[in-house]
Amino acid sequence: MDRVEDVGHGVTHVAVIGAGWAGLSAAVTLAERGTPVSVFEASRNLGGRARRVTVEGTELDNGQHVLIGACNGTLSLMRKVGADPDRLLLRLPLELRFADGFHLRAPRLPFPLNLLVGLLTTNGLNLRQGLAAMRFMSRLKATGFLVEPDVAVAAFLDSNGQDGPLRRYIWEPLCVSALNTPIERASARVFASVLRDALTGARANSDLLLPRADLGKIFPEPAADFVRGRGGVIELGAAIRRIRRDGEGFRLDDRVRHFSHLIIACAPQHAAALLDGFAELEATRHTIEALEFEPIYTCYLKYPDIVHLPAPMLGHSGEFVQWAFDRGQLSGARGLIAAVVSASGAHEELPQEVLTEKVHAELAGIVRNLPRPIWTRVIAERRATFSCRAAVRRPTIETPVERLLLAGDYTASDYPGTLEAAVRSGQCAAERALLAGRVMDY
Repeated sequence: MDRVEDVGHGVTHVAVIGAGWAGLSAAVTLAERGTPVSVFEASRNLGGRARRVTVEGTELDNGQHVLIGACNGTLSLMRKVGADPDRLLLRLPLELRFADGFHLRAPRLPFPLNLLVGLLTTNGLNLRQGLAAMRFMSRLKATGFLVEPDVAVAAFLDSNGQDGPLRRYIWEPLCVSALNTPIERASARVFASVLRDALTGARANSDLLLPRADLGKIFPEPAADFVRGRGGVIELGAAIRRIRRDGEGFRLDDRVRHFSHLIIACAPQHAAALLDGFAELEATRHTIEALEFEPIYTCYLKYPDIVHLPAPMLGHSGEFVQWAFDRGQLSGARGLIAAVVSASGAHEELPQEVLTEKVHAELAGIVRNLPRPIWTRVIAERRATFSCRAAVRRPTIETPVERLLLAGDYTASDYPGTLEAAVRSGQCAAERALLAGRVMDY
């Protein structure tokens, strides 16, 4: 028999659609508070657009990811579910090291000393350029890192005299890595938020955190275990095609269970489709459908075990490769190089075998006497992130439909489409549900 229970600031059963980082973050937050939660994931894998894949018998990721020390939401949830960041992530001071000799290393000092020492000791910058970068950061700090009106990063850098090596080796690589959007279109407002948290917060915020294990072990799998261990349900291979209101709650497809609250945490293109049938969500759906997307290509090249890079993470300013990661130094997969090509560009038009040839040729300029790879694989996430353009409109977590919330890296925040943005949105959606007050228990 249905009953109404007044539980103050709690809820009684929440459905979460999507078992990516946003959906699992929401589920962990709810499960920790003793709230029944059911997660429905269309695929057979956890992690969404940041998940484990198996290539040639080796467990890898569908894309090479890097976190920073400012990813407090992610690090906190990792610890909560029993995934030790100190063991699973290699922590290094911020270091932008390029194959052609440019090398910036920021020491663990408070801002502005960290940046000042890093810039003034950089191999590849002169004193004038280092001071120009410091003036740029000082101006941003003086404005509270607010960019109004929002403009493209390229135009913003031009207006602040950030050109030459500063732009090529520092601001452009940081922007494309964080926003996954070319600087000619990327949001200067969001980029300023990234610089604020990464460079001017706690001393460890600027650290680079490189995965030592596959992405599944870093959060999705221990998160799923955490939820199940507290009575939650996670259904894989359970695509949800339709949602509808039923009284004060929701039903999913033809399932019998009635849910008091619903968090839609799947990819934006799938989320928009689920909003059909809700007249009050038409504007929300149009906002999501107006989003554009950017790809991330990760090219894996397996060489003999003796092959290695000069550093675990190495920048490259060639035609295609932006960053190369030595998986041997990170996870023990010796001879395996992951080359990353972020955002849209000419590489999207190339057959994968042609792209890997070009990537191999660029790596041969880094590693002397580089032999032919034993095998190669390109993993192309064509909708890896939303295109974080200047003045882009993003939907809010709360919707006009009471108790229906959105979660995902694309929802409105001052962060770009990163793992941290996904985690924070999931936590926020769960907290909003927990604050909903009087709910139905079915």
